[in-house]
This record gives sequence, C-alpha cells and structure tokens, in this order.
Amino acid sequence: MKTFATALAPHISTPRRVQRVMAEVLLALLPGAALQLWTYGPGHAFQLVLALVFGLALETALSRLRPAPLNPAGDFSAAVTAALFALSLAPLAPWWVSAFGMFVALGVAKHAYGGLGANLFNPAMVGCAFVLVAFPHAATTWPAYTLGLAETAGAIFLAGPGITWDTLSSATPLDVARQLGAQGLRMPEIYSSPLYADSRAGAGPWIALAYTLGGLYLLWRRIIGWQAPVGVIAGTVLMTLPFWLLDAERHASPLQQLGSGGLMLAAWFVATDPVSGCTSPRGRLIFGAGVAVLTLIIRRWGTFPDGVAFAVLLMNALAPLIDRATRPRIYGRNHA
Repeated sequence: MKTFATALAPHISTPRRVQRVMAEVLLALLPGAALQLWTYGPGHAFQLVLALVFGLALETALSRLRPAPLNPAGDFSAAVTAALFALSLAPLAPWWVSAFGMFVALGVAKHAYGGLGANLFNPAMVGCAFVLVAFPHAATTWPAYTLGLAETAGAIFLAGPGITWDTLSSATPLDVARQLGAQGLRMPEIYSSPLYADSRAGAGPWIALAYTLGGLYLLWRRIIGWQAPVGVIAGTVLMTLPFWLLDAERHASPLQQLGSGGLMLAAWFVATDPVSGCTSPRGRLIFGAGVAVLTLIIRRWGTFPDGVAFAVLLMNALAPLIDRATRPRIYGRNHA
C-alpha cells in the first residue's frame, strides 16, 4: 500500500504573496496606461521608465540600509508605486521631477516609516503632491500637440534648442474648464470651445473606463474590496447630481467629473491600498466617499485643477480614526 507524507495540523492554505498581488496590480494598470500612451504620445512611456529606474534603484539602496534587508526587486511594491506616480505625472515633466518625486515617495513616505506595510500615507500620492507643490509648472506640462519620440525625449531630458515650454505646454481639460468657467462661460460653451477640444478632453472618459476595467479585474481576483471604489463613485454622484439637475449649464455632470483627471485611477488603485486606507468594510466606504468629496471641493475652490493626491493624503490621515469608529462589534464584548 502506497502512503503519502502529510504535515501536522492545522492545514491552512498559504495566503497570496506580496509579489503576486503587486504583479496583478501592474497587469491591471496596463489598459489605462496604454490608452494614456496612445492619447498623449510617448511621454508617459518615458515617465514610466524613469520612475521605475529611480524607484528600483532607491528601493535597493534604502533596503540595504535597513537592519533586515528586503527583496526590493522581487516584491514589485516599488514598481507599483513608480507606475502610479508616473501615470499621475504630466508626460513632459523633466527627468529630475521624477527623481525628486520617487525619492520623496520611497525614501520619506515609505522607508522613513519602516518600509512596506508600515507607511501611514500612500507613497505614490506623497510623491505626486510633493512635485505639484514644489514644481507646479514643470509637473503639469502636457503636450499641446502630438510629439514624436525625439521631440519628447528632448523636452524631458534637454528642453534644448527649438523646444520651449510655451510651445509645448497645454492646460488639462479640468484646468481649461476652470479658466473658461471663471470667465463666465456655461458648460455647453466650454465643451464647444476650441481650447477645450485641443486639450484632448474626449479621451478622459475612455481612460477612466480603462482603469475601471483594470479595477474590475482586481475585484474579480479578490485583490481589492468593492467598498472604496463604490464610495468614490457614489460620493461623486451624490455630490454632483443635485447641482447638475438644478443647472446643467453651470455644473458638470457626474459622468464628466468621474471621467476627468485621476479620480478613477485613485478609486481603483489608490483608495484600495490596504496599508494607508481603512480596513473595516464601513470604513472603506467612508474613505472612498471622503476622497470623492475632498477632490470635488479642491476642484471647485482649490488652487489645483485636480486634487486627487491631496484628497487621498487627507483621508490617509483620517483612516485610523475612521477605523476606530467603524470597527465591527465583537460578539459578547461591549466597546468602550
């Protein structure tokens, strides 16, 4: 009779490894990243490569300085941070913006707090917020027209002869809408203006849909929960729908808000961060709704046209309090 060796109880299945989870997140980002690359030219490819090179180099160096070295190249966490940072950055940002942003994201927001799993704030959003505040013009330089590979490389690495920021830079759709709205134009006039059309506003909803498809893949794979994305979407709809129904000529529709900026990227790939976000089911809903509300407030009254990074960081700071207030009741135990 043939026998098989068995281990002692308990027989518990091995949880997913960090490397596998991060690899699937990178896979889910591909549709949105490809569509951004198709829309805005090769600039995003350069930004992705720069962020990955700087990020992996910093992760390796900083991990070796820690008492217990990590496996920086193997767990892909730095690669995910680099990808989220690069996709949130303007495609023509100079190379040194990526270097500074990744240093702040990994060196300050991640390793200064103890490394993977100990960070209080989302590292990619810390890097984005830093470059937006420190280098507002360089970090928001979007192409006014489709650039070739050589022109894009020159703008990012050299900004040399024949290349000036005034001829390259273009406002984003959100920035154009703010500018034209401040001039008293109504929404139909804004959407029909040549300036808004030149900002490639029509690609925004398709890019948002591509990130949604990637998020649904992660949801199907049970890598993320549904609460935070639903909170972002529901919060956006509930905040914007009444104003749009009352006066559609002065207020953007919920779909236009969801399809603009980086809101859907944040909904599926940032607000679902299990480390810097909430852990309780109700807490995740509140966290997502808070990201939506703060983003809309910054869009309406803030200095920056899209405040997703700042909204996420503010909610990261509130996440422990939200979890404390929404933790599930343990059977047979009264909470103080």
